[in-house]
Amino acid sequence: MSAPNNQAAWLHQSNTALEVGDAPMPVAGVGELVIKNAAIAINPLDCHMQDSGVFIQQWPAIFGCDVAGEVYDVGPSVENFKKGDRVIGHAINLSSGRPQDGAFALYTVVPAEKAAILPDTIAFTDGVVVPFALEAAICALSLKVPGVAMPGVATPALGLPYPSLQQAPPSGKTLVVYGGSSSVGSMATQLATAAGLRVVSVAGKHNLAFSKSCGATDVFDHKDPLVANKVIEAVGQSSFIGIFDAIATPETYSHDLVILDKLGGGQLACVHPPPADVPANVTAGMIWGINDVATPVWRDYVTPALESGKLQCLPRPTIVGKGLESINEALKRSKAGVSATKLVIEL
Repeated sequence: MSAPNNQAAWLHQSNTALEVGDAPMPVAGVGELVIKNAAIAINPLDCHMQDSGVFIQQWPAIFGCDVAGEVYDVGPSVENFKKGDRVIGHAINLSSGRPQDGAFALYTVVPAEKAAILPDTIAFTDGVVVPFALEAAICALSLKVPGVAMPGVATPALGLPYPSLQQAPPSGKTLVVYGGSSSVGSMATQLATAAGLRVVSVAGKHNLAFSKSCGATDVFDHKDPLVANKVIEAVGQSSFIGIFDAIATPETYSHDLVILDKLGGGQLACVHPPPADVPANVTAGMIWGINDVATPVWRDYVTPALESGKLQCLPRPTIVGKGLESINEALKRSKAGVSATKLVIEL
Protein backbone atom coordinates (compact mmCIF):
# COMPACT_ATOMS: atom_id res chain seq x y z
CA MET A 1 0.00 0.00 0.00
CA SER A 2 1.39 3.39 -1.00
CA ALA A 3 2.04 5.99 1.69
CA PRO A 4 -0.66 8.64 2.05
CA ASN A 5 -0.08 12.13 0.72
CA ASN A 6 -0.43 14.98 3.17
CA GLN A 7 -1.58 18.42 2.16
CA ALA A 8 -2.05 21.60 4.14
CA ALA A 9 -3.35 25.14 3.84
CA TRP A 10 -0.12 27.14 4.17
CA LEU A 11 0.21 30.77 5.25
CA HIS A 12 3.27 32.19 3.46
CA GLN A 13 3.05 35.72 4.87
CA SER A 14 0.66 37.70 7.02
CA ASN A 15 -2.47 39.25 5.55
CA THR A 16 -2.58 36.88 2.59
CA ALA A 17 -4.80 33.96 1.62
CA LEU A 18 -3.82 30.46 2.62
CA GLU A 19 -2.45 28.30 -0.20
CA VAL A 20 -3.15 24.57 -0.37
CA GLY A 21 -0.09 22.51 -1.16
CA ASP A 22 1.87 19.40 -0.28
CA ALA A 23 3.09 18.97 3.29
CA PRO A 24 5.42 16.46 4.94
CA MET A 25 3.67 13.42 6.37
CA PRO A 26 3.89 13.80 10.16
CA VAL A 27 5.14 11.06 12.45
CA ALA A 28 3.92 10.62 16.01
CA GLY A 29 6.63 11.27 18.58
CA VAL A 30 6.61 10.27 22.24
CA GLY A 31 3.19 10.94 23.74
CA GLU A 32 1.71 12.02 20.40
CA LEU A 33 -0.95 10.97 17.93
CA VAL A 34 -1.21 11.64 14.23
CA ILE A 35 -4.85 12.26 13.36
CA LYS A 36 -6.29 11.84 9.88
CA ASN A 37 -8.62 14.80 9.97
CA ALA A 38 -12.26 14.43 8.99
CA ALA A 39 -13.27 17.91 10.17
CA ILE A 40 -11.54 21.08 11.32
CA ALA A 41 -12.97 24.24 12.89
CA ILE A 42 -12.26 27.98 12.77
CA ASN A 43 -11.60 30.17 15.80
CA PRO A 44 -11.24 33.98 15.94
CA LEU A 45 -7.62 33.38 16.93
CA ASP A 46 -7.02 31.88 13.47
CA CYS A 47 -8.14 35.14 11.86
CA HIS A 48 -5.69 37.15 13.99
CA MET A 49 -2.87 34.76 13.06
CA GLN A 50 -3.66 35.07 9.35
CA ASP A 51 -3.99 38.85 9.39
CA SER A 52 -1.04 39.84 11.55
CA GLY A 53 1.18 36.77 11.82
CA VAL A 54 0.85 36.93 15.62
CA PHE A 55 2.18 33.78 17.33
CA ILE A 56 3.62 32.46 14.03
CA GLN A 57 7.07 31.06 14.80
CA GLN A 58 8.01 29.44 11.51
CA TRP A 59 7.25 30.44 7.91
CA PRO A 60 5.48 29.19 5.93
CA ALA A 61 3.02 28.22 8.63
CA ILE A 62 0.26 25.71 9.21
CA PHE A 63 -1.98 26.79 12.08
CA GLY A 64 -5.47 26.02 13.41
CA CYS A 65 -6.50 24.43 16.70
CA ASP A 66 -9.52 22.09 16.33
CA VAL A 67 -9.44 18.63 14.74
CA ALA A 68 -11.68 15.59 14.64
CA GLY A 69 -10.92 12.37 12.80
CA GLU A 70 -9.31 8.95 13.13
CA VAL A 71 -6.01 8.08 14.76
CA TYR A 72 -3.53 7.27 11.99
CA ASP A 73 -0.34 6.81 14.03
CA VAL A 74 0.36 6.31 17.73
CA GLY A 75 3.63 7.42 19.27
CA PRO A 76 5.70 5.71 21.97
CA SER A 77 4.30 5.74 25.53
CA VAL A 78 0.71 6.33 24.36
CA GLU A 79 -1.54 3.73 25.96
CA ASN A 80 -5.10 5.05 25.71
CA PHE A 81 -5.43 5.27 21.93
CA LYS A 82 -4.97 2.96 18.98
CA LYS A 83 -4.99 3.36 15.23
CA GLY A 84 -8.52 3.79 13.91
CA ASP A 85 -9.97 5.38 17.07
CA ARG A 86 -12.43 8.22 16.47
CA VAL A 87 -11.09 11.23 18.33
CA ILE A 88 -11.23 14.97 18.82
CA GLY A 89 -8.04 16.84 19.60
CA HIS A 90 -6.50 20.21 20.35
CA ALA A 91 -3.64 21.01 17.98
CA ILE A 92 -0.93 23.13 19.64
CA ASN A 93 0.91 24.95 16.84
CA LEU A 94 0.09 28.11 18.80
CA SER A 95 2.74 27.19 21.38
CA SER A 96 5.01 24.76 19.52
CA GLY A 97 5.29 26.66 16.22
CA ARG A 98 5.75 23.35 14.37
CA PRO A 99 3.84 23.08 11.07
CA GLN A 100 2.90 19.45 11.80
CA ASP A 101 1.02 20.68 14.89
CA GLY A 102 -1.40 22.85 12.87
CA ALA A 103 -4.99 21.75 12.27
CA PHE A 104 -5.29 23.07 8.72
CA ALA A 105 -3.99 19.89 7.10
CA LEU A 106 -5.11 16.41 6.16
CA TYR A 107 -2.94 14.92 8.92
CA THR A 108 -2.07 16.67 12.20
CA VAL A 109 0.05 15.82 15.24
CA VAL A 110 -1.82 16.20 18.53
CA PRO A 111 -0.53 15.42 22.05
CA ALA A 112 -2.35 12.35 23.34
CA GLU A 113 -3.09 14.25 26.56
CA LYS A 114 -5.06 16.79 24.49
CA ALA A 115 -7.27 14.26 22.72
CA ALA A 116 -10.32 12.19 23.65
CA ILE A 117 -12.35 9.39 22.12
CA LEU A 118 -15.37 10.73 20.26
CA PRO A 119 -18.46 8.57 20.81
CA ASP A 120 -19.79 6.85 17.70
CA THR A 121 -23.08 8.69 18.07
CA ILE A 122 -21.44 12.09 17.54
CA ALA A 123 -20.46 13.24 14.06
CA PHE A 124 -16.95 14.58 13.47
CA THR A 125 -18.44 17.90 12.36
CA ASP A 126 -20.19 18.21 15.73
CA GLY A 127 -17.33 17.02 17.92
CA VAL A 128 -14.78 19.34 16.33
CA VAL A 129 -16.36 22.41 17.98
CA VAL A 130 -15.16 21.21 21.40
CA PRO A 131 -11.32 21.06 21.68
CA PHE A 132 -9.97 24.63 21.67
CA ALA A 133 -12.94 26.06 23.56
CA LEU A 134 -12.67 23.33 26.17
CA GLU A 135 -9.00 23.88 26.87
CA ALA A 136 -9.26 27.68 26.81
CA ALA A 137 -12.11 27.56 29.31
CA ILE A 138 -10.30 25.17 31.65
CA CYS A 139 -7.13 27.28 31.44
CA ALA A 140 -9.11 30.24 32.81
CA LEU A 141 -11.38 28.45 35.25
CA SER A 142 -9.09 25.90 36.90
CA LEU A 143 -5.56 27.31 36.78
CA LYS A 144 -4.43 28.08 40.33
CA VAL A 145 -1.22 30.01 39.74
CA PRO A 146 -1.02 32.80 37.13
CA GLY A 147 1.37 32.27 34.26
CA VAL A 148 2.46 34.46 31.33
CA ALA A 149 0.16 34.93 28.34
CA MET A 150 2.26 37.61 26.63
CA PRO A 151 5.16 39.76 27.80
CA GLY A 152 3.76 41.85 30.63
CA VAL A 153 0.36 40.12 30.54
CA ALA A 154 -0.48 37.41 33.07
CA THR A 155 -2.90 34.55 32.61
CA PRO A 156 -6.01 34.38 34.80
CA ALA A 157 -6.06 31.85 37.62
CA LEU A 158 -9.53 31.44 39.08
CA GLY A 159 -8.59 28.18 40.82
CA LEU A 160 -12.06 26.67 40.42
CA PRO A 161 -12.86 22.93 40.66
CA TYR A 162 -12.87 20.72 37.59
CA PRO A 163 -16.23 19.80 36.08
CA SER A 164 -17.81 16.71 37.60
CA LEU A 165 -19.53 13.81 35.85
CA GLN A 166 -21.89 13.66 38.84
CA GLN A 167 -24.36 16.31 39.92
CA ALA A 168 -22.04 18.79 41.60
CA PRO A 169 -23.49 20.31 44.78
CA PRO A 170 -24.10 24.07 44.51
CA SER A 171 -21.00 25.93 45.62
CA GLY A 172 -22.79 29.19 46.39
CA LYS A 173 -20.38 30.93 44.00
CA THR A 174 -21.37 32.92 40.91
CA LEU A 175 -19.40 33.53 37.72
CA VAL A 176 -20.43 36.09 35.12
CA VAL A 177 -19.80 35.01 31.51
CA TYR A 178 -19.78 37.89 29.03
CA GLY A 179 -20.37 36.50 25.54
CA GLY A 180 -22.29 33.45 26.67
CA SER A 181 -23.23 32.40 23.15
CA SER A 182 -19.66 32.42 21.82
CA SER A 183 -17.72 29.19 21.48
CA VAL A 184 -15.47 29.77 24.49
CA GLY A 185 -18.24 31.48 26.47
CA SER A 186 -20.73 28.66 25.99
CA MET A 187 -18.07 26.09 26.90
CA ALA A 188 -17.07 28.04 30.02
CA THR A 189 -20.74 28.09 31.01
CA GLN A 190 -21.07 24.33 30.60
CA LEU A 191 -17.89 23.54 32.53
CA ALA A 192 -18.50 26.02 35.34
CA THR A 193 -22.04 24.72 35.79
CA ALA A 194 -20.72 21.15 35.89
CA ALA A 195 -18.38 22.23 38.69
CA GLY A 196 -21.28 23.47 40.83
CA LEU A 197 -21.05 27.16 40.01
CA ARG A 198 -23.93 29.44 39.19
CA VAL A 199 -23.46 31.30 35.90
CA VAL A 200 -24.96 34.66 35.00
CA SER A 201 -24.51 35.30 31.29
CA VAL A 202 -24.56 38.24 28.88
CA ALA A 203 -25.39 37.50 25.23
CA GLY A 204 -27.23 38.79 22.20
CA LYS A 205 -31.00 39.05 22.57
CA HIS A 206 -31.61 36.29 20.01
CA ASN A 207 -29.21 33.97 21.89
CA LEU A 208 -30.62 34.22 25.40
CA ALA A 209 -32.32 30.80 25.20
CA PHE A 210 -29.16 29.23 23.79
CA SER A 211 -27.05 30.57 26.65
CA LYS A 212 -29.56 29.18 29.16
CA SER A 213 -29.35 25.79 27.43
CA CYS A 214 -25.63 25.82 28.28
CA GLY A 215 -26.49 26.12 31.96
CA ALA A 216 -26.73 29.85 32.72
CA THR A 217 -29.38 30.65 35.33
CA ASP A 218 -29.82 34.28 34.24
CA VAL A 219 -29.07 35.75 30.81
CA PHE A 220 -29.18 39.40 29.82
CA ASP A 221 -29.15 41.22 26.48
CA HIS A 222 -25.77 42.84 25.88
CA LYS A 223 -27.47 45.81 24.18
CA ASP A 224 -29.68 46.57 27.17
CA PRO A 225 -28.44 49.92 28.56
CA LEU A 226 -29.10 48.56 32.05
CA VAL A 227 -27.22 45.30 31.46
CA ALA A 228 -24.54 45.97 34.09
CA ASN A 229 -27.14 46.81 36.75
CA LYS A 230 -29.14 43.70 35.90
CA VAL A 231 -26.07 41.49 36.20
CA ILE A 232 -25.21 43.04 39.56
CA GLU A 233 -28.75 42.41 40.80
CA ALA A 234 -28.70 38.81 39.55
CA VAL A 235 -25.44 38.06 41.34
CA GLY A 236 -27.08 39.33 44.51
CA GLN A 237 -25.65 38.16 47.78
CA SER A 238 -23.94 35.07 46.39
CA SER A 239 -20.17 34.72 46.51
CA PHE A 240 -18.97 36.58 43.39
CA ILE A 241 -15.92 35.08 41.68
CA GLY A 242 -15.52 37.46 38.78
CA ILE A 243 -16.07 37.74 35.04
CA PHE A 244 -15.09 35.50 32.15
CA ASP A 245 -15.09 37.92 29.20
CA ALA A 246 -15.20 35.94 25.96
CA ILE A 247 -15.66 39.10 23.85
CA ALA A 248 -13.05 41.43 25.39
CA THR A 249 -13.66 44.77 23.67
CA PRO A 250 -13.59 48.32 25.08
CA GLU A 251 -17.40 48.16 25.36
CA THR A 252 -17.44 44.91 27.32
CA TYR A 253 -14.54 46.07 29.49
CA SER A 254 -16.48 49.19 30.48
CA HIS A 255 -19.34 47.00 31.69
CA ASP A 256 -16.94 44.54 33.33
CA LEU A 257 -15.37 47.27 35.43
CA VAL A 258 -18.73 48.66 36.53
CA ILE A 259 -19.86 45.19 37.62
CA LEU A 260 -16.59 44.45 39.40
CA ASP A 261 -16.68 47.81 41.16
CA LYS A 262 -20.21 47.35 42.47
CA LEU A 263 -19.55 43.77 43.57
CA GLY A 264 -16.34 44.53 45.43
CA GLY A 265 -13.77 43.37 42.87
CA GLY A 266 -12.78 39.91 41.75
CA GLN A 267 -11.26 38.08 38.80
CA LEU A 268 -11.38 39.28 35.19
CA ALA A 269 -10.44 36.61 32.66
CA CYS A 270 -10.26 37.88 29.08
CA VAL A 271 -9.68 36.37 25.64
CA HIS A 272 -7.64 39.47 24.70
CA PRO A 273 -5.24 41.57 26.78
CA PRO A 274 -7.23 43.06 29.68
CA PRO A 275 -7.61 46.78 30.36
CA ALA A 276 -4.29 48.41 31.20
CA ASP A 277 -5.42 49.98 34.46
CA VAL A 278 -7.69 47.97 36.73
CA PRO A 279 -8.47 48.67 40.39
CA ALA A 280 -6.33 47.04 43.05
CA ASN A 281 -9.21 44.71 44.00
CA VAL A 282 -9.42 43.29 40.44
CA THR A 283 -7.05 40.57 39.21
CA ALA A 284 -7.07 40.61 35.41
CA GLY A 285 -5.47 38.26 32.92
CA MET A 286 -5.54 37.06 29.33
CA ILE A 287 -6.38 33.42 28.64
CA TRP A 288 -3.58 31.35 27.13
CA GLY A 289 -5.40 28.29 25.86
CA ILE A 290 -2.72 25.62 26.27
CA ASN A 291 -1.79 24.25 29.67
CA ASP A 292 -1.33 20.90 31.41
CA VAL A 293 -4.09 21.93 33.83
CA ALA A 294 -6.48 20.60 31.17
CA THR A 295 -4.97 17.10 31.11
CA PRO A 296 -7.28 15.55 33.75
CA VAL A 297 -10.32 16.96 31.95
CA TRP A 298 -9.24 15.48 28.62
CA ARG A 299 -8.38 12.15 30.26
CA ASP A 300 -11.25 11.65 32.68
CA TYR A 301 -14.14 13.91 31.70
CA VAL A 302 -14.55 14.58 27.99
CA THR A 303 -15.52 11.17 26.60
CA PRO A 304 -17.93 10.06 29.37
CA ALA A 305 -19.42 13.56 29.52
CA LEU A 306 -20.05 13.49 25.77
CA GLU A 307 -21.56 10.02 26.06
CA SER A 308 -23.95 11.07 28.82
CA GLY A 309 -24.83 14.46 27.33
CA LYS A 310 -23.28 16.25 30.31
CA LEU A 311 -20.99 17.94 27.78
CA GLN A 312 -22.72 19.16 24.63
CA CYS A 313 -21.05 20.01 21.31
CA LEU A 314 -21.98 23.68 21.42
CA PRO A 315 -22.35 25.99 19.67
CA ARG A 316 -23.67 23.96 16.75
CA PRO A 317 -21.47 23.89 13.65
CA THR A 318 -22.07 25.67 10.39
CA ILE A 319 -20.38 23.63 7.67
CA VAL A 320 -18.74 26.07 5.25
CA GLY A 321 -17.54 23.54 2.68
CA LYS A 322 -15.48 20.44 2.00
CA GLY A 323 -11.73 20.38 1.54
CA LEU A 324 -8.81 22.54 2.62
CA GLU A 325 -9.69 25.04 -0.10
CA SER A 326 -12.73 26.05 1.96
CA ILE A 327 -10.63 27.40 4.85
CA ASN A 328 -10.14 30.82 3.25
CA GLU A 329 -13.89 31.27 2.88
CA ALA A 330 -14.42 30.17 6.47
CA LEU A 331 -11.85 32.68 7.71
CA LYS A 332 -13.60 35.46 5.75
CA ARG A 333 -16.94 34.51 7.26
CA SER A 334 -15.46 34.41 10.73
CA LYS A 335 -14.07 37.94 10.32
CA ALA A 336 -17.48 39.13 9.12
CA GLY A 337 -18.94 37.85 12.38
CA VAL A 338 -20.83 34.76 13.46
CA SER A 339 -23.29 34.25 16.28
CA ALA A 340 -23.98 31.12 18.34
CA THR A 341 -22.25 28.85 15.83
CA LYS A 342 -18.78 27.61 14.95
CA LEU A 343 -17.54 27.42 11.37
CA VAL A 344 -16.45 23.95 10.32
CA ILE A 345 -14.84 22.43 7.22
CA GLU A 346 -15.23 18.78 6.26
CA LEU A 347 -12.22 16.91 4.87
